[in-house]
Amino acid sequence: MREYDRGSINIFRPRGKSMKQETKVIMMVLTGWLLGIVGSQAVVFFLEHTQQGAPLSQWTFFNLRVPFWLTGQFLPLWFIIQCVVFNVWMDRHAARDLDGTLRFRVPASTDREA
Repeated sequence: MREYDRGSINIFRPRGKSMKQETKVIMMVLTGWLLGIVGSQAVVFFLEHTQQGAPLSQWTFFNLRVPFWLTGQFLPLWFIIQCVVFNVWMDRHAARDLDGTLRFRVPASTDREA
């Protein structure tokens, strides 16, 4: 019987060491994305409601106001960076699981021409 039958794979109940590691990295990426969203909005909110942060909405970055740039430019960029990090991790993790085998095998030739 195979370790993973159809329908038995569940992200909330990972089986095996590799799936547990993958689930851990997925949760770290989602946590980082949530912290980026909530953190940037909280910083903007609290800075705009203090004396030191009053001019925050007047500052510009790449010709966009800072709060808009954080929401409209930085957060999608942050998500793309996290996706790249996740994919690089998965590629390295998958390559480690290959145990030195080749990904593509060439069938042996039965014809020997001398």
